Formats: sequence, C-alpha cells, structure tokens
Amino acid sequence: MLQNDIYPVWLLLLFGLGNSGALKDPHPELSDQDLFWGADQYDFAIMLRAADLQCFWHFAHYGERFYLHFMVQLVTGVSLDRHLSVTVNAPSGLIVGRADDASGQIAFSVEETGFYQMCFSNFHNRFGSMQVFLNFGVYYEGQEEKKEEEKKKKEEDMKQINSTLSFIEESSTRLQKFVFHMWRHYNYERMRRGADFYLLQSNSTYVNIWSAVQSLVIITAGYLQLCFLKRLFKSKPAEGDKPRC
Repeated sequence: MLQNDIYPVWLLLLFGLGNSGALKDPHPELSDQDLFWGADQYDFAIMLRAADLQCFWHFAHYGERFYLHFMVQLVTGVSLDRHLSVTVNAPSGLIVGRADDASGQIAFSVEETGFYQMCFSNFHNRFGSMQVFLNFGVYYEGQEEKKEEEKKKKEEDMKQINSTLSFIEESSTRLQKFVFHMWRHYNYERMRRGADFYLLQSNSTYVNIWSAVQSLVIITAGYLQLCFLKRLFKSKPAEGDKPRC
C-alpha cells in the first residue's frame, strides 16, 4: 500500500523537475534570423514585398543606447513610393521610436531590459517592392566613466600600478570608442552609396528604354511618311491610254 502511494509522488517530482528552470528562449516561436542578442551590431539588407511587414527583435540591457539606421535603396513595381514605416516597441509593448521616411535614424536610452521589436512596413506600396538596408545595435555610453571609477579605486588601493599600463589602457578604451563610432558612420555612408547606385542603375535603364522607344517611333513615322508620299504621287492610267515604255 505504501509503495502504491509513493509511486505517484515520484511521478510528480520527475514531472516538476523536467519542466522547471529558467526560460532560455523568450520567443520560442521565432527563428534565429529574427532574434538578435545585444553582444554585436548588425547590418544587412531586406526585401519587402508589396504591403509587407517584417519584424526583428534585439536584446538590450538597462542603461545602454539603442540605435537603428535604415535607408530605402531600391523600389520596384508600379508604385514608386520610397516611404518606409518603422516602429520600435519596448519589451512592455510601448512604442519608443517611430519613423515614416525613405531614410532615418532612431536612437534612445534603454529603460527596460529585454527584447526590443523593430517592425518595417511597406504599406505605402500596394504594387511595388523595396530593398531596405538596416544597421542597428546597442552600446553603453557610461562604460568609460565606469572604467575610470574602477581605475581610481584601484589606484587608491594599490599605489604600485604602472602608469604606463594605465595610460595604454585608457588610450585603448578611447580608441575603441572612436573606432566604434567610425564604424557606425561608415555603415551609414555605405547605405547612401548603395541607394545612389540603385538610383543610377534605375535612371540608366529608364533612359535606355525611352531611347529605344523613341528610335522605334521615329523609324515607324518615317516609313509611314514614305508610304504616304509614294501613294500620293502614284497615278492610275486611263482606260484608253497606251502603256508607256
């Protein structure tokens, strides 16, 4: 009898241990291509079909700076509206950033730790697709101040720190900050160059097509004029006239 009572208890314990623990994946229904963790910065291009909506999630900690650059590089189809609707939602669902333009930037200080949702909508074009270049990530502005405070504390506790190594560490931190911001500006300029390239390619195709159409119209008009003049000067012989040599 005792064994029969203990057996269900063991089943409950095993079931509870198997289902307990921390949630490792906050969005299990999403793929790895839609979730981005806050350790890196990302830049890539996406293709939005007519009236399409695509969303991505990026993890950010409290106190960090979140930034998002976007630029419409190419528009195809019947409608050529280059406006893109962009919204950034906090983990709680509140909208923390919004834009509706061909290019722009959304930046803010992170107030909640969690996944921030970035949605890109092409509802302006019902019959056209667009290619959009994205560049987003997070960085911590107070990292340098925090390192300086830790450095002062170490200098107070340990007075035998090598000044040369401290100077190298400070210079490396400052250089890393400058390189990071240069990388951001470089990606923005690369977005602009890509947009200019696609615009130049589109204009070249437009000019070539219209040049071919105009050439065809000119040749057709010349041929019709020639046929009209030929029929105008052509005379029919009378019934009693003899044919001429």
